[in-house]
Amino acid sequence: MPMLPKERDTRLVTIRRGGSLTDAHHRLLAEWALLCAEHVLPLFEDQQPGDTRPHEAIELGRGWIRGEVRMSDSRQAAAVPHVAAHDLGAAAYALRAAVASVPPDDAGTARAAERAWQQERLPEAVRELVLDDERRRSPICWHVFDD
Repeated sequence: MPMLPKERDTRLVTIRRGGSLTDAHHRLLAEWALLCAEHVLPLFEDQQPGDTRPHEAIELGRGWIRGEVRMSDSRQAAAVPHVAAHDLGAAAYALRAAVASVPPDDAGTARAAERAWQQERLPEAVRELVLDDERRRSPICWHVFDD
């Protein structure tokens, strides 16, 4: 299932690609998405201890934020096809990982707790943009952002 709608929200496209997202806000979004991915990384590592791809993708994402790595290189290292650790889709995958790590009866509680954790860490400058994007994207992201 795709993580991005067919029609991209220009608010999430950088200015140099025809959107309205500034480089500063792009870096804020990336850092937040990396925090989300890193938060559930132990869940993945418990199940796949020898798979270093998610950790490497997070490190490359941070390298991109610092200007040391090209965006295309950090995207290529993503553990999940088509979703880099610094993509907003990382939040959806983090929610999904949190839900998958608990018994089915606890899924709703785990989803709510992870969503609250993520939202508490949203930078104020991009908070409304992310929350609006989550509302719009939820139907194609397994409804993980729904209340």
